[in-house]
Amino acid sequence: MAFNGGKTHMRRKLSAGVLMALVLLIPAAPAAAQAETSGLDTACQTVERKLYTDIRELVTIDPDTAADAEILVVAKQILAAAKADSLPVLPRAMQERLEGTAEDLRAFLKKGMNTAWTADLRISVTRTLTGAGANVQAAAQKVLDNGTIDASLAYLNEGLYAARALDCASQPTPSATPSATPSATPSATTTATPVPSSSASADTPDGEGGGLPLTGADTGTVAGVGGALLLLGGAGYLIGRRRRSRFVA
Repeated sequence: MAFNGGKTHMRRKLSAGVLMALVLLIPAAPAAAQAETSGLDTACQTVERKLYTDIRELVTIDPDTAADAEILVVAKQILAAAKADSLPVLPRAMQERLEGTAEDLRAFLKKGMNTAWTADLRISVTRTLTGAGANVQAAAQKVLDNGTIDASLAYLNEGLYAARALDCASQPTPSATPSATPSATPSATTTATPVPSSSASADTPDGEGGGLPLTGADTGTVAGVGGALLLLGGAGYLIGRRRRSRFVA
């Protein structure tokens, strides 16, 4: 009897140790499934891929024979993975079962979980059609027609990025020449406006400032005035001489 009691005690300790190890693995399981891999987004920019967890791999127990504590640990692992993948249906459904009885949770793991998860994957595939190119649209539609979990996961983790790479490669490369030419042309071909010379230097009374000599009608006027002055001067000289001769006589 004592031996049997000791074996029972050892089994309880072993179960408690396994339970503690599983609890510690809860936050690590989704992180391990999310491998860091690069891919292209809808704008053809390189980003880190969003990799979806295969939740079936988290169910490492037989829901029919597992203890309630083991069912609870697995359910929490699945909930953490579903939240990390931003799934809309499964996290809410799992949380409701966690708040219910152990039998409800066990039944959900056996059947309801895959139903909710399949709906989530289908929604995730449909979301990739927003702004998608021809290759992504064709690949996504093929998966939606198939409807299986394996096809959805393969598309979301690999096929989507392969199809998007084809769409990005088929886009024409924009040329920088048209945008550069208009901005450079006006500055290179602009005709300099001649600056008019100041008229002050030509109009100065003393002739300084480098003005051009007077020609045409202005020259004739000056010559006429000069001739008249010479005649008046000669006449004045003769009149003065005659007066002087009379005075001497």
